[in-house]
Amino acid sequence: MQTARVLWVEKEQFVATLPSGHTIPIDADRTNNAAPGPMELLLAALGSCTATDVVAILAKKRQKLERLEIVITGERANEIPAVWTKLDLVYRLYGSLDEKAVRDTIELSETKYCSVAAMLRKTALISFRYEILPAKA
Repeated sequence: MQTARVLWVEKEQFVATLPSGHTIPIDADRTNNAAPGPMELLLAALGSCTATDVVAILAKKRQKLERLEIVITGERANEIPAVWTKLDLVYRLYGSLDEKAVRDTIELSETKYCSVAAMLRKTALISFRYEILPAKA
């Protein structure tokens, strides 16, 4: 079992200590915006979860990935709880890559391996697309 701790600092500001021991400041007040908010951290969690899969799977497929960027945009419900209802991921992959390998890898991550996507899919429609770009000099 893993345990995280959240300590209230002031107003809507908190410090989370994660099971790994790392700490993250969190500010739920988007006007104050002193740290990332809880819902935007979910976007980062989704991006980093699928990025981990993509990097590992492409390496196993002996693809020469030189850089990966994922842009995640989302829409939230108007009513409370304002869950994510629509998420769109754009994968920008740089390197000498086979398009089928990239497409299959992303689909595997999105539909099978990424735990964050599996959880968010319960409330959100998740779509993705990708761009294969030449390696940067």
